[in-house]
Amino acid sequence: MLQLIRKDFLLQRNVFFILLPILFIYLLLDTSTTWIGIIFSIALVMNAFSEDEKSAVHLLLNSLPYTRKELVTAKYLGALLFAVITLFVIAASNWIIHSEGMQWAQLVFSISVVLTFVSIAFPVSYIFHSKYLGIAFIGLFVIYMIIANTFVHNLQERVINTARTIMSLEVSNLYMLVFLPALLLYLLSWLTSIFIYKQKTR
Repeated sequence: MLQLIRKDFLLQRNVFFILLPILFIYLLLDTSTTWIGIIFSIALVMNAFSEDEKSAVHLLLNSLPYTRKELVTAKYLGALLFAVITLFVIAASNWIIHSEGMQWAQLVFSISVVLTFVSIAFPVSYIFHSKYLGIAFIGLFVIYMIIANTFVHNLQERVINTARTIMSLEVSNLYMLVFLPALLLYLLSWLTSIFIYKQKTR
């Protein structure tokens, strides 16, 4: 299984080096490290998932001596490692550029959001295809913008204030109220994805 995770990291190496300059540009512009961490983590995780959906790669993986449970588990472990490594790279980069790192509350919140996203995205992608997930999120974004501009004019401000309120909690409360529920959802999603993938034909 470690070889499967290593394979994902090798495949994402070039993508990471492409995204790294973009990351530095955003940090130089003093963009929120929390949202940068979330976006970059999700981008790497979903790109790794989409690579395995290519027909040649999919056939190769299913011909190797790995069970479907191992294939799914490697994806979930890899996603968690991608998020952690990406966030620590951002924290280190922010320290180099601005002489300030990310607070633990920011790290916990960012990882929790990524875990929640993956918990929804992976089962849906195993049922359909990750490209449809992208279409769905574009549709949700359009709906969000319509609501924000037509019905609830301060919706974006409310979302930002809610995120700030959550991150202002003590770290112990943040673990209990945000991280642990996200982790439990992640475990439930892992079991669901195993079930879904076992039902799929090769």
